[in-house]
Amino acid sequence: MDPTSSSSSSSALRWKILRQALLRRSDSQSQAETNRISRKATQGFNLIPCHVVDSSPQSDKSREACVCYTFPITGSPKLYLTQRVDNCSDLNDFEISNRYNIDNTGLVCQWPSEEVLAYFCMSQPDRFRGKRVIELGSGYGLAGLAIAAATEASEVVISDGNPQVVNYIKRNIESNSMAFGGTSVKAMELHWNQHELTEITNTFDIIVASDCTFFKEFHKHLARTIKMLLKAKEPSEALFFSPKRGDSLDKFLKEIEDIGLHYVLTENYDAQVWKRHETLVKGDEVWPNYDKNHCYPLFIQITNHM
Repeated sequence: MDPTSSSSSSSALRWKILRQALLRRSDSQSQAETNRISRKATQGFNLIPCHVVDSSPQSDKSREACVCYTFPITGSPKLYLTQRVDNCSDLNDFEISNRYNIDNTGLVCQWPSEEVLAYFCMSQPDRFRGKRVIELGSGYGLAGLAIAAATEASEVVISDGNPQVVNYIKRNIESNSMAFGGTSVKAMELHWNQHELTEITNTFDIIVASDCTFFKEFHKHLARTIKMLLKAKEPSEALFFSPKRGDSLDKFLKEIEDIGLHYVLTENYDAQVWKRHETLVKGDEVWPNYDKNHCYPLFIQITNHM
């Protein structure tokens, strides 16, 4: 995602994740730290059926897998994403994160909020038809690829600040190129603290993002990036899905207001997502540590105008 000013807290979190990945610790302290950061689930909200297929001959099978996503929407194509195997990290991943002060979470797994974003976007093709769209902090690019494959958007840019992640996005675009029809799709390495974005400033109809508000030190730059990318003289919007995560989301929304943008926050935005959420709240072995505050993504629509 975004590089910004040095932060001991974010660096400490990254190195704690690395320590667990390398040592495979299972003690309660390590598990509690993982839960605080991610609370990820084996199957997430289970909105989009997926299964592992054979890796390509070029892939390092010990580190990567090709995952097939089948969207439960009539006429939607299958998407094939190459991504890291869960809990497979090495020292180089975290050296890159700390060298550029970027978030390494895009390599960890496919996050549940990304699944919700992809499902929501594919359920509303009219919203994207003919529009220029950019996904921020995209990770492996599931939502951006879904928009490109199923909504007839004119252009989809799938971006992340981590060069390793961007390489995966490029591979996934190439693997699914036959599914995009007339939609132009490209990957972009985009850092939220970039001051020169001349070629793409005020050019997008829609921004989408999921779970990009956890690290508070990124908030100001992220808010500025949203304002720079959205069209200023035509209707435009940013669609964010993010859990509250303590006061993190509230602090991000304060930055949104301070920069002159407006937002509407919605808790119950899709019947299927809400139904799944209610099941998880009651207890489900698929996601035993599910917690609404840390796991359920709220829907935030951000605009330039009231």
